[in-house]
Amino acid sequence: MTSKQQNKVAKITLIFWLMKIVATTLGETLGDFISMTLNLGYTIGIAVTFAFFFVVLFTQLAVKKYIPVVYWLVIVGTTTLGTEISDYIDRTLHLGYTAGSILLVSCLLLTLFLWFRKYKNLEVYPIVDKQKEVFYWTAILFSNSLGTAFGDFLGDYFGLSYLQGAFVTGGVILVVVLLHYLTKINHIVLFWIAFVFTRPFGATFGDFLTKPIDKGGLHLGTLNASLVSIGVMAVLLFITHRQHKINRQT
Repeated sequence: MTSKQQNKVAKITLIFWLMKIVATTLGETLGDFISMTLNLGYTIGIAVTFAFFFVVLFTQLAVKKYIPVVYWLVIVGTTTLGTEISDYIDRTLHLGYTAGSILLVSCLLLTLFLWFRKYKNLEVYPIVDKQKEVFYWTAILFSNSLGTAFGDFLGDYFGLSYLQGAFVTGGVILVVVLLHYLTKINHIVLFWIAFVFTRPFGATFGDFLTKPIDKGGLHLGTLNASLVSIGVMAVLLFITHRQHKINRQT
């Protein structure tokens, strides 16, 4: 692997999943803060979050190697933009959570199909090819948008509270982990299932932090919940950066 073909993405470890969950929670609360708390609306919210996502994604595609802070800023960008996209589909286009979830599932499956047709695999680590990286980030954006819609769908269709929704999606993630260690099911299939379901877990947990107590939440508000998530994310990012630096030196 030459200096121009270095890996560009994070290795799949326990801390990866912890950061993914915190990033999805932050995306939910920050997206709601922009569109609802600031009262900018979903159209402007999409414009603002897309601008942030475009800048950090352009930076990620331009660098020649994996840089933890840049990579995770793109993840946060996809979770925040995904929140706005899902809410726009439901509340501005009035398609509803069910139709919105179906639409986003279709977009995700199409992306994975095109990815597989070109590369004959869906391996997510390492990634050195720029076009493959574009498929990677497109799939992540759709999966994070889907997660928001599916999380809201659980509460709307099944009448689950935010905490109950988090337990349901968390239970699915736990089952996937057990299948990974106890069965021979393809690890890439399990990765994408887990990746999709960490988004509704973060979405429902984010709602649990922000919504009023009489609606089953903790009533922290979108700003306070976002600040808490940013703080936790910063600590995990510091740990990730140190581990990456140590791994490069060994």
